[in-house]
Amino acid sequence: MTVHIVKLCVGVDSIEHLAQFQVTRRAQSQAMGAPAENLHRTRNRPRRDSEVLDGGSIYWIIKGFIRVRQGIARLDRLHDDEGGKRCGLVLDPTLVRTELHARRPHQGWRYLEATDAPPDLPAHMQAEHWDPSIHDGPPPEMAAELRALGLL
Repeated sequence: MTVHIVKLCVGVDSIEHLAQFQVTRRAQSQAMGAPAENLHRTRNRPRRDSEVLDGGSIYWIIKGFIRVRQGIARLDRLHDDEGGKRCGLVLDPTLVRTELHARRPHQGWRYLEATDAPPDLPAHMQAEHWDPSIHDGPPPEMAAELRALGLL
């Protein structure tokens, strides 16, 4: 059974900012002779690793909302400078926009059950910016707040 991870995307202001940050990191890795992969380092390896690797994604919280997800390709064992064990979440480079889902900030990461994960936006809504001339309905942030209130 699939389980996901939800994490606060610290220092990132938008999905576009996250995408640019990851492009830069991949280029830096490649320049140092490492694989050009999206590697997110974390202190603890998920204990439910088999469920995470069974189609799990990392859902990023940006500005108080889950906005985007990335598939988790594998979990690597890493070591820090002091010899401590760490985990590397190797992420799919594709950023998939989701319906906005309000989340409070928290430290570290949390499991997100598949039944609680926000659905992906339809393909025609995966554009970089919300444009009222193209999209019906309110802006994504407003729609998320109305959904939370049970009004949408």
